[in-house]
Amino acid sequence: MFKQICFFRKRDDMTMEQFMDYYENRHSQLAKKAGLAPALPNAQRYVRRYLKPELNPVTGMAIDPGYDCIMEIWWNSREDYERSYAIISDPARLPTLKADEAELFASHDNPVCSVIEEYDSPMGPNGEATTVELKHG
Repeated sequence: MFKQICFFRKRDDMTMEQFMDYYENRHSQLAKKAGLAPALPNAQRYVRRYLKPELNPVTGMAIDPGYDCIMEIWWNSREDYERSYAIISDPARLPTLKADEAELFASHDNPVCSVIEEYDSPMGPNGEATTVELKHG
C-alpha cells in the first residue's frame, strides 16, 4: 500500500465551516463536476481530516498546528499514485485545478509527503492492535 499525505491551510477569510463545505461539496468533486476524467484512478481511499486544536495537556494552551486539513490518499502501488500524479499535473487540467484551489487554500505551496511504511502500536487491553473509527461531530 502506498499513501500520500498533504497538509492544507484554508484561506484566512473563510471559517472552518465554509472551508469544510467547499472542500467536501466542490473541491473533492471537481473532476466529476467539471466533466473531467477521474483524477484519482485506482485510489483505494481518500480522506480529509479537519484539524480542530484542543488544549495541550502539558501547557494548557491551544496551539495552532499550522494547517487546517490533512488529506490522505491510499493506492495499491507507487505506479497507481504516479498515474494519478500525471493526470493531476496535466497542463490541460492545471488551470481548472489552480482556480478551484485559489477559492479554498491559502496557497498552492502545500506540503506533499509519501508514506510507504507505517507502524502501529498495540493499544488494546490485551496488547493487541485496535481499530477505532472516528466520527465527525
